[in-house]
Amino acid sequence: MDVAIGLPSAVPGTRGEQLVEWARRAEARGFSSLGTIDRLVYDNYEPLTALAAAAAVTERIGLCTSVLLAPLRVNPAELAKQALSVNALSGGRLTLGLGLGARDDDYEVSGVSLSGRGARLDATLERIVELWDKGEVGPTVSGRPGLVVGGHADASYARAARFADGWVASGTGPDQYAAGAAKAREAWAQAGRDGEPRTLALAYFSLGESAEQDARASLGDYYAWLGDEVAQMIVDGAAKDPDTVKHTLAAYEAAGCDELILFPSSNDPTQVDLLADAANL
Repeated sequence: MDVAIGLPSAVPGTRGEQLVEWARRAEARGFSSLGTIDRLVYDNYEPLTALAAAAAVTERIGLCTSVLLAPLRVNPAELAKQALSVNALSGGRLTLGLGLGARDDDYEVSGVSLSGRGARLDATLERIVELWDKGEVGPTVSGRPGLVVGGHADASYARAARFADGWVASGTGPDQYAAGAAKAREAWAQAGRDGEPRTLALAYFSLGESAEQDARASLGDYYAWLGDEVAQMIVDGAAKDPDTVKHTLAAYEAAGCDELILFPSSNDPTQVDLLADAANL
């Protein structure tokens, strides 16, 4: 299993120099990819912009939007070109992960209705793939990015099988990942696709002396919209010591995950080294 790390692009107050130093360290320590998560009404960086900054200071490490909320981007051709641009600038390292999102305020500020977002995601995926296949937008120097679809509804697995290279699970734990991955493989076979889908998953970590405090401040705030109980469950589920990191990696690997992306609760670049040490990278 590949071990990836999320950028601190959704940790409030992250500065540009912290983000690019994080990317440099992540590549030097051997992580497979840098991930981003997406919100609009929040103190976070836009995912493709953050990955473009990371691409400029790295040469090898993969780049993954895990996931970008596609229904909020109302022009699929523009999104297709943005993804091609980051892929070309990085030398072919981008995986575009797309999902739905469910926050009312993100949709309201976009002037987009929350209802019908599944159908809009289908249309966006279809149009992006069509544009990439026909080469109607560029740059095409590095080919098309990878493409994965997130979500745990039945329609999400069908989308991944119809349009994408694989499926990405939310940060709900290895058991839920395993159940979702089985559905993704089933949908893949039903669609007549060869082989098996690439499967990815998200988890959270917070290491060092202020691990608990950082997790409460960052994850607790980011997921507050889900309610105090759910937000606290996410805080409690973050890996806060090296042994828990090792257990988390082992559990996802045993469940058959191809790549696990561990997202931080702090923007301190030393977190990269703490996680790399815990993961024996």
